[in-house]
Amino acid sequence: LHVCDRNLEQIESHTITATDNLLVDVCMAAQFEGKSISGYYPRYQTKYKDSGSSMCTMLARSFADIGDIIRGKDLYEGYDQKDKEQKVKLEKNLKEIFKNIYNELTSTNGKNGKNAEELKARYQDENGGNYYKLREDWWDANRGTVWYAITCGAPDNAEYFRKTPCGGGNLTYNKCRCTKTSGAKGAKDGDVNIVPTYFDYVPQFLR
Repeated sequence: LHVCDRNLEQIESHTITATDNLLVDVCMAAQFEGKSISGYYPRYQTKYKDSGSSMCTMLARSFADIGDIIRGKDLYEGYDQKDKEQKVKLEKNLKEIFKNIYNELTSTNGKNGKNAEELKARYQDENGGNYYKLREDWWDANRGTVWYAITCGAPDNAEYFRKTPCGGGNLTYNKCRCTKTSGAKGAKDGDVNIVPTYFDYVPQFLR
C-alpha cells in the first residue's frame, strides 16, 4: 500500500482539470506498482511457498487499495509520522483534483454544458469538499483501464486464484485478465470488462 501511495503522491492537483488527465496519472502509478509486485513475486514465492497468494491476488489487493485511495475510503493511517503526513497530503490533493473535475463537468461553457445542471445535482458536494459520489463514479468508469495498467508486467500465464472469475464460468486468459466480454461487472447492468476481481468493492478491513 505504501508503494502505491508513493506513486500517487507524484500527481500534482494543479495539473489535473479533467478526468482523462487523472486517468493517465493513476494508470502510470498503477503500472509502476504492478511491475514492482511482479518483480518481487518470485522472491515472495520462494520464501512463502504455501502462502496461497498468487501474483494475481497480490495485484488485486493493490488494485483495491488504489481504488480506496481514489474514492477516499483508505482506512490505513500510515506506519510513521512522515507516512501519515504524506497520506493527508495525498487526500488533500485528490479533493482538489476532483473539485477541478467537478467544475469542468458542470461548466456551462464546457463540453458537458447541456448536462451541467443534471451533473451538478448528482455530484454537488455536501461533505466538506470530498466529492465522494464523483470519485465513486470515476472509479467505476475507469477500473478496467487501471486493472489493465497494473497487470502490464504480469506473466502471460498468470491466472487469478478463483477458477472461474470471469463471466460464464471462464478462466482469466492471460496476465490475470478476463476477456472484455466476460469480466466482473461494473456499476451499471451489463457493464463488463477485463477485471476478474471484486476486491475493490470489499471493505478494506475484510480483504
